[in-house]
Amino acid sequence: MDWKDLPKTQCLRGNNAEMLQFAVDRVRQQFAWKTGGLDAEQLRRQHPPSTMTLAGLIKHMAFVEDGFTARAAEQPLGQPWDTRSWVANDRWGWESAVIDDPQELYALWYGAAERSRTAWAQMSADDGLDVVIDDGDPEWAHNRRRILIDMLEEYLKHTGHADVLREAVDGLRGNDPD
Repeated sequence: MDWKDLPKTQCLRGNNAEMLQFAVDRVRQQFAWKTGGLDAEQLRRQHPPSTMTLAGLIKHMAFVEDGFTARAAEQPLGQPWDTRSWVANDRWGWESAVIDDPQELYALWYGAAERSRTAWAQMSADDGLDVVIDDGDPEWAHNRRRILIDMLEEYLKHTGHADVLREAVDGLRGNDPD
């Protein structure tokens, strides 16, 4: 898969849920474009003093997709995240990505993005973004809308990182793949 395989939607006058989903879909496509089509060496390349890699970004965003969506659906994390804590998963994703096969890494993210997109479409129906999620910590209780906005924020931040890292790898620049 590559960025061209992701759904390309337009939403000029949608409701709150449709606009948020459109924004996430658009930034997913930008992220896929900025991180796609690279070999193992390119994905693993660091640009000191940063230790961040495109491989790490891809795996981290797969965790964000699966993790934030599971939390919003009040479901446990699935594989490969189900054997570690939330914090340990975050660290593991960044560190282990540099030894992952590129095709497996891309498949992990594309699979997480598709599962997440489907789940959010269902969770957003019938005012579903207003559902309050309580994970037992009264400081944390949010509605699904807030979780989706947090996921969008993660994408925006890390797509910016991918933009800089990708330009350093092969000179790819721009805001949109089209």
